[in-house]
Amino acid sequence: MGLDPAHPFPRILNKSLNFVVSLEGADAFGRSSGTAVVQVPRSLPRLIQLPKDVAGGPYDFVLLSSIVHAQVGDLFPGMQVLSCHQFRVTRNSDLWVDEEEVDDLLKAIKGELSSRNYGDAVRLEVAADCSDETAQFLLDKFHLGPSDLYRVNGPVNLHRLAAMHEMVDRAELKYPAFAPRYPKRFEQEPDPFQVIQQADVLLHHPYESFAPIVELVRLAAQDPDVLAIKQTLYRSGKDSPLVEALIQAARNGKEVAAVVELRARFDEAANIDLATKLQEAGAKVVYGVVGYKAHAKLLLIVRRENGRLKHYVHLGTGNYHAGTARAYTDFGLLTCDKDIGEDVHRLFLQLTGLGRVARLKKLRQSPFTLQRQLIALIDDEAENAKKGKPARIVAKMNALSEPRIIQALYRASQAGVSIDLVVRGICCLRPGVQRVSENIRVRSVIGRFLEHSRIFHFEAGGQKLVFLASADWMQRNFFSRVEVLFPLLDDRVKGRVIAEGLEAYLADNTQAWLLGPDGKYRRAKPGNQKPRTAQLELLERFAL
Repeated sequence: MGLDPAHPFPRILNKSLNFVVSLEGADAFGRSSGTAVVQVPRSLPRLIQLPKDVAGGPYDFVLLSSIVHAQVGDLFPGMQVLSCHQFRVTRNSDLWVDEEEVDDLLKAIKGELSSRNYGDAVRLEVAADCSDETAQFLLDKFHLGPSDLYRVNGPVNLHRLAAMHEMVDRAELKYPAFAPRYPKRFEQEPDPFQVIQQADVLLHHPYESFAPIVELVRLAAQDPDVLAIKQTLYRSGKDSPLVEALIQAARNGKEVAAVVELRARFDEAANIDLATKLQEAGAKVVYGVVGYKAHAKLLLIVRRENGRLKHYVHLGTGNYHAGTARAYTDFGLLTCDKDIGEDVHRLFLQLTGLGRVARLKKLRQSPFTLQRQLIALIDDEAENAKKGKPARIVAKMNALSEPRIIQALYRASQAGVSIDLVVRGICCLRPGVQRVSENIRVRSVIGRFLEHSRIFHFEAGGQKLVFLASADWMQRNFFSRVEVLFPLLDDRVKGRVIAEGLEAYLADNTQAWLLGPDGKYRRAKPGNQKPRTAQLELLERFAL
């Protein structure tokens, strides 16, 4: 598109590939604005494999951007191309819906989806050799300042190189395929309700299969003794087998209630679709609580047994998503503990109805009690340390940024508590600072699977309390979301989580990155020790 009064600067799609071209000469109509924009269709592959007779090798590739650079002159016949630079603009993708004013959240969000790709610009990426004059021209068009400009030496979207994984047939360059292990207890006893009655069941994904959860809901949908199924759905993916099971349950006359979080970022369209399908099948669908994302992972099955109602519960650290269950590390707990079942029942009443905060027996939830409970547990460790008792905290999460939690950890460190934190992403705590955090160590483990589980272990004077949660230690999780923390009551389950979810990662000396007092990460090295990789060891353990 040549830029002139009849062709104003085009609307640029969020994160699309574009080129700004400087030209010399006049076209057939005598136009000579000197500037054009080339917008590359998203339907074109960004990575192109060269034919063997051209490349001379089996796996030679060229980026689409390189082809455009080489051939851009063909788009402007009779004119001279002076320069051609790729650029990409990132736009604010938040959906702005006044939840207090709308009557139907689903319709409001559905109406906003079409405008997501054209939100306010927040970042401009340009080729490293782009001239200052051209860069400023683009900044002005997007109403951005110098601090929003990023010069990129190479492709502006490296993620496109992921396509190479499927295009290259080189087994030695890829992780070997693995099959999640199906828990033996479910193989030996086909009735999952009987399995859960015998003892709590822990599932460690992706090493263990997600299938038992799907099969439990499918069986519940057909079981004449099951009266109700209630579930939270944050991210479930397209064509979810769990959603299909819920639809079947509703059609079979079960009382099905689904809390669908429509505001799960970038899954809004998929969640609108599944909410519509569930409603059409007769399920009761609600969208959580206005102003709070429903991020808790809860499944409740109400079953009539011997004339009484019994609650079967699944609580997890990850989503009810069969796809991410193969790529994310998460824990799930299946239990029919009476107190936990009643707590989950109260939580669903809270999410689907109205009323004051119910007093929970064993669970803690945000935005009400979760942060306060965690600070109390951290402070208790500090008190134990002051009294000379064993005091230790080991926690694993995706992010740590909540100020009061960080202050409590600093106090505990100063009191002598030994603290180990495994934080995959953002960590605003600074470990190893003299007289502040000398007893705190922070590591991040980056490997084949995305570390997603949230585990909190407190020595508690020998009680060895272990909790799992859907929440990270962030302000949004504590105050802007509905989250759940739940205790592990079975010693066998507790031991497994400590060994598989904490100790294995503290021993990792190949894929771990250690955070220093200076705020910089340095990769752990085995040195004279045996190389250890947590994820690999767990894969080998569950393959037995």
